[in-house]
Amino acid sequence: MDAFRDIMEVVGFAIDGIGVLIIVVGAAIATFRFLFRRTDVSYSAFRQDLARSILLGLEFLIAGDIIRTVVVAPTLENVLVLGIIVFIRIVLSISLHMEIEGRWPWQQAEKPPHPTNPKS
Repeated sequence: MDAFRDIMEVVGFAIDGIGVLIIVVGAAIATFRFLFRRTDVSYSAFRQDLARSILLGLEFLIAGDIIRTVVVAPTLENVLVLGIIVFIRIVLSISLHMEIEGRWPWQQAEKPPHPTNPKS
């Protein structure tokens, strides 16, 4: 059982590393696109690209925290700390989604009118 916990701890840290890597690489790519593209890349497009990479990285960081807390050290204190961390990251995810999409995650996207029936 100790070997399994050790493996899961390594897996949790690896997933955390992937999350951090996604954020760093995404930020670098967004910055590069903003600074060196010949086409007109607006500041809002830069912010959306950056927010997308942060959002994806947060998902991996949450997964790594869950694996390490639930499998490696499932004490009440660790689970409470995990709950607080997940809550903070969910709030960040929701606000980043609002920034990217311009709507709350639970709202449906507006459908463009059908080409044959512009009133629909």
